[in-house]
Amino acid sequence: MTPEKKLRIALKLDELGVDFIEAGFAAASKGEFEALKLISEQGLRADVYSFSRCVKSDIDSAADAGVDGVALTIPTSDLHLKYKLNKDRGFVLERTEECVEYAKTRGLTVEFLAEDGSRSDIDFLEKVFKKAVECGADRVCLCDTVGVLTSEKTAEMVRRLSDSVTVPLAVHCHNDFGLAVSNSITALKNGAQEVHVTVNGLGERAGNAALEELVVALTVLYGCKLNVKTKLLYETSRLVARLTGIFLQPNKAIVGDNAFTHESGIHTHGVLSHPATYEPISPELVGASRRIAVGKHAGSHGVEAVLRSMGLEVSKEQLTEILRRVKALGDRGKQVTEADLQAIAEAVLGLPRVRPIMLEELTVVTGNRVTPMASVRLSLNGRSITEAATGVGPVDAAINAIRKAVSAVEPVQLEEYHVKAITGGTDAVVEVMVRLRRGDRVVTAMGARGDIVMASVEAVLSGMNALLVDYEKLMEGGRVEDER
Repeated sequence: MTPEKKLRIALKLDELGVDFIEAGFAAASKGEFEALKLISEQGLRADVYSFSRCVKSDIDSAADAGVDGVALTIPTSDLHLKYKLNKDRGFVLERTEECVEYAKTRGLTVEFLAEDGSRSDIDFLEKVFKKAVECGADRVCLCDTVGVLTSEKTAEMVRRLSDSVTVPLAVHCHNDFGLAVSNSITALKNGAQEVHVTVNGLGERAGNAALEELVVALTVLYGCKLNVKTKLLYETSRLVARLTGIFLQPNKAIVGDNAFTHESGIHTHGVLSHPATYEPISPELVGASRRIAVGKHAGSHGVEAVLRSMGLEVSKEQLTEILRRVKALGDRGKQVTEADLQAIAEAVLGLPRVRPIMLEELTVVTGNRVTPMASVRLSLNGRSITEAATGVGPVDAAINAIRKAVSAVEPVQLEEYHVKAITGGTDAVVEVMVRLRRGDRVVTAMGARGDIVMASVEAVLSGMNALLVDYEKLMEGGRVEDER
């Protein structure tokens, strides 16, 4: 990430309420140094740290960047000593003493991390931690670098290590076996006072313990009082996903698209009667919102609720026919979006197909020597609007131009964008799925074309139209001529 992107995330993390932010590795590159310096100058409530090897030049880079402290790291397992450092245990003890003392002379808070600590000889690890504390380390950290700890092993190691040092013990858990969050909780129960986490569980290989999962588990299941503002978790997750380009799988716990989405008729009926029937926490707790999805497993209660959110009231017979058509689409393997449901309902109700936004013209320019640019002419409620925008690619430019044109009347936010090829070859038909928000309302829409730009534009316009059609006004005003 660029320094500017890192700054945006750091500001959001500080607002969220985390205690420490390890914002980068000052010695790694000029960009990393600039990012740490930029963040350190913001006067954040959270302490800002730089990663650092047990190397004096790393410590100098961190101090020069103006950070509060260093996450001072050295391997302690025999495996790493032999094959990575080609050193013995004596080297670790000597370097620990030298670098912890040096970091303190540079005015830095020191959190001392034992890399691959979970696979280290426990007697030696204890000796290294004691040496670090003697030399001034403010905290020590057990790192499960390759995620091999179990709950039982975590409890055993943490109890012994926390009893043997006079400073707080932290844990840094990786998720290679999917145990990072549970091991972090076990560590806290057995003497650890700090855990390392990442937003969305990002990190090397399978990632690290996920901040949002750990915070909500501690708050809801264990009754812990934390400084973290849980209502900001969802927007923090989305910000990090957008800025890193690493989007979440739909079934991601707490912040995934499906975390509060219900399709099954049995589930939607229960949730609409009382949310706690199928939701262990309310979506509002993390700043998300509940969504009822339509598809082959949908029930009448769920479909009726979605139609009502669109402003459509249907009879029992009409609802039955709409549900039949929805299930028929699902049985053919199609994902049914809110835009699809809207079209089905209009047909069943005999409503005119009114679309506030019509595409009149789209031109996209791209190449290896030009910034991708798109110009678009739309008919918006009968009024012609022309706009242009740039983007990182032709799709981004086209969507930016459409959003710019529409935002003059209605602000619509693109929350998710997914694309997949549904046929093979360079002339593949691509399917684009988008998720759009207007205020509290969210819709999904789809486009399928051989041209990825047009498929994307089709999906976005379909979703925007689903958000902008005012059925209550349409019904009050009587029959409206089809604007096609």
